[in-house]
Amino acid sequence: MKYKNICFIVAMEAEARPLIKAFCLEEDFSYAHGLPMRAWSIKSKGLNIHLVINGQDAESKLDLIGTQAATLNTHLAISHFEPDLMISAGTAGAFHEKGAQIGDVYLSHPYVIFHDRRVDIPGWKEMGVGRFPVVDVSRLASQLNLKCGVITTSNSLDMTETDEEIIRRNGGEIKEMEAAAVAWVAALHQVPFFCIKAVTDLVDVPHATVEQFQQNLQMAVDNLTKATVKVIGAINF
Repeated sequence: MKYKNICFIVAMEAEARPLIKAFCLEEDFSYAHGLPMRAWSIKSKGLNIHLVINGQDAESKLDLIGTQAATLNTHLAISHFEPDLMISAGTAGAFHEKGAQIGDVYLSHPYVIFHDRRVDIPGWKEMGVGRFPVVDVSRLASQLNLKCGVITTSNSLDMTETDEEIIRRNGGEIKEMEAAAVAWVAALHQVPFFCIKAVTDLVDVPHATVEQFQQNLQMAVDNLTKATVKVIGAINF
C-alpha cells in the first residue's frame, strides 16, 4: 500500500488545524474560487499531501457540516488535486456496547453506508444505504493498534430509533455526518478511499450527545492527529 498524492477531506476547522500544523501544510489560494471551501498542501520527498475543509456558512459563520458540503468539496478536491487516495478524517460517535471508548480512533472497514436514506422500495432501498467499499486497512489498523469498523453517515447529530435500527442491521460502529458522501464521489471518480475517525461521544449511554461532543472534542482531535500521522507514515514506507 503506497500512495503519493493524498487528499484529506475534513468538515470542521477545529479538526483540521492540528493536521495542517502536523504536516506543515500551506494554504492553496487557487482552490474553490468563489466558494467557501479551503485547501492546504505540501510536496516533500515524493509525497504530496493536501487537506480540504468545507469552509463556513456565509450567514451563521459556522463550519459547513453534513453531506451536501462534503459532496461538493470532494468533487472539487479530486478535480483540483487528482489524488490517488482520498481520506475522510474527523470525529464521530460510537457504541459503548461494541467496545468503543471516548478518544478511540477507528479506520473504516469493510465499507461505509448511509443510515438516514429510507426508501422502502426494492432496489432503491439498497441504493439508499450505499455500502461503499473502502481500501482494506484492516492489517494497517492491527499494525498501529487502531480499531476498525463500519462507518455510517447521516445529516443529523441525533439518532432516531429508525436510524439506530438501520445502523445495527448493517453492522455500523461509527456514526458521523460526511463519510458516505465522500465515498460516493470518490467511487464515481475511481479514487481509492477510507476513513480515520476519532470518537467524541458514545451514542448508547445516558449522556447528551452535544455535551459529550463539546467536552471531548479537543482530546479526540489530538488522538486523531497522532493516529493520522502514523497512518500516513505506515502506508508510504
